[in-house]
Amino acid sequence: MFISPAYAQAAAGDTTSTLVSLLPLVLMFVVLYFIMIRPQMKRTKEHKAMVAALAKGDEVVTAGGMLGRITKLGDDFVTLELTTGVEVQIQRSAVMQLMPKGTVQ
Repeated sequence: MFISPAYAQAAAGDTTSTLVSLLPLVLMFVVLYFIMIRPQMKRTKEHKAMVAALAKGDEVVTAGGMLGRITKLGDDFVTLELTTGVEVQIQRSAVMQLMPKGTVQ
């Protein structure tokens, strides 16, 4: 008497609403790629090229912060002269930065 009858509505099969709801998620992944992933891949590529181009006599900084001159090169390892008579052997990938000539005294 006081309650009106409830009728089921037709199901909405609109595919555009589904695409519109997924658009922010796709847009977020695109922005994430260009802001975070792509620059990191570029830095990795530059580091690999720098490590491959190391030569005897180059002055470098290691990941541990040691500054030295390369005295021996191997396929996987590099020998650094930190000061006169002090040499250490490190992995090639531990070389982080190539310094200008004359940095090491």
